[in-house]
Amino acid sequence: MRAFAWWIPLAAGLAATRLTHSGVLWVEECYPAAAAIQILHGKIPYRDFWFDKPPLSAMVYLLWGAWDGWPLRLAGAAWVLLTCWLAYRCARAAWGEWEGRLAACLLGFFLTFGVPSAVIALAPDLLMVAPHLAAAWLAWRGSPFSAGVVAGLALQVHTKGLLVLAVCLVWQWRAAPRLVAGFALPNMVALGLLAAAGAAGPWWEQVWRSGFLYAADTFLENPIRAGLGRTAGWMGFHATLVAGAGWYWWRERSPEGRRIAMWALLSLAGVAVGWRFFPRYYFLLLPVMTLAAARGLALAGRRRAILALVLLVVPLARFGPRYGMLAADLAAGREHRWVDLAMSQDSRQAARMVHDHARPGDTLLVWGYRPEVFVHTRLAAGTPFLDSQPLTGVLADRHLVDAHATSPEAAARNRRELTRLAPTFVVDGLGPYNPALTIGAWPELREWLAGYEVVGRSRGSVVYRARLE
Repeated sequence: MRAFAWWIPLAAGLAATRLTHSGVLWVEECYPAAAAIQILHGKIPYRDFWFDKPPLSAMVYLLWGAWDGWPLRLAGAAWVLLTCWLAYRCARAAWGEWEGRLAACLLGFFLTFGVPSAVIALAPDLLMVAPHLAAAWLAWRGSPFSAGVVAGLALQVHTKGLLVLAVCLVWQWRAAPRLVAGFALPNMVALGLLAAAGAAGPWWEQVWRSGFLYAADTFLENPIRAGLGRTAGWMGFHATLVAGAGWYWWRERSPEGRRIAMWALLSLAGVAVGWRFFPRYYFLLLPVMTLAAARGLALAGRRRAILALVLLVVPLARFGPRYGMLAADLAAGREHRWVDLAMSQDSRQAARMVHDHARPGDTLLVWGYRPEVFVHTRLAAGTPFLDSQPLTGVLADRHLVDAHATSPEAAARNRRELTRLAPTFVVDGLGPYNPALTIGAWPELREWLAGYEVVGRSRGSVVYRARLE
């Protein structure tokens, strides 16, 4: 029992910090949550509504009914604890108990004291950390088929699961047929289920084709310079991992060390895919850096290890105080005052206006990338679109300030389809920020929108309801 006692403060810390965000929703987790709510309404992803993420990223939310608040935050804490356990098992099996504990604690720390919208949101990038670690561990210990199966599950969480397969091949290239067979198994099952539901074609269109278009059209003017700058910033905040991993690769110039270095290079390449370098993309790099750092710190000796661990004060000082502020707000029963939450709080206000006029069976269209409105209202979508990206062709990473369409022809087809549908409510959460993309900016939608009346406004949203006959 004593050997497991150290897990108690780790689990308690993960739960406590995440519960301070019980009144907060981050957009990257609201999108899969909104999809899960549609599944609860009896809809099939891809066939009945547009969803550009792999299916497991939404289906995991069904485990707690896709509720926000404390169920979501405890689920997030449990998931991060699972990733910490996987890091522990991997490092302990490779080197020893001390490395295992250090890996678990370092991973838990950096999945807590980081950019909140990344480390708190139970989004696909965070969800994939667990199967990434599990697949690499299984490949490392010589179980190629099992590693392939888990890598295949990673692909059903995030399209970058292909990189997890590549990492496994680093360890098990001689057993590539068994590895690939394992990888194919869950994906063939998933494809078979999608085909049986009539969703295979839309799945390819929404997840893969639109994903390729997204990756090929970055909003960054100089992505290489931005990538170098953001990677340097990541290394600064993760200096303990960089120092520990550097020491490991300096001391252990072995085949194992070279394979772990190759794993790190593959993960860094995965961060660069899409040329955006968002903080959550660096979760691909976190597992390998954590394991290498745990071993490096164990090799470094007490004095060097303490010096490296002192560097943890940088992310702790930068991101730690926010947890205290949020906890104080919850204790006092007051609304959070945080500029990062302005749009989320506006979505909550828009959802209240929808509730004020809603009746059983009402449906919703959200114009803009505001899936929080679906999470707060829990209404069924009245169209196949959970957001306006397929209707405008303008990606959400720029549509607040730009009107450049990535796929204008497909968007025009989708708008024509929209004019044949009649959701009860329309929430325009984009027009107040970017008038060029307001829902009435398209001629073919003006006559259709005339069938609605404004029933509420907030600073960032306009709420329409279908006119009563």
